[in-house]
Amino acid sequence: ELGYDVAGLYPADTVFLRVGPEKLDLIITMFHDQGQIALKTLGFANTSTVLGGLPLPIVTASQGTAYDIVGQNRADPAGLTAAFDLAHRLAIAARKAA
Repeated sequence: ELGYDVAGLYPADTVFLRVGPEKLDLIITMFHDQGQIALKTLGFANTSTVLGGLPLPIVTASQGTAYDIVGQNRADPAGLTAAFDLAHRLAIAARKAA
């Protein structure tokens, strides 16, 4: 009705097999654990999680805090960079829509 090309429902344990070229561009899960484990498996360093339903975008990097390697100059900031980029793009889109 709103013009979105939506497919599903899909089982949480296999839906991530549909990610990729000419498949799904976006997956919405109802609970954090439904998507987070599969998301980290697909692209640990480059993935972000978005909390929806709020008036502003809440985005987190999918990797953890890296406490085990703190101070060793080994942490990869790619996930945090991806989260910042996504939050920026969402904020710009929200501002244009307002």
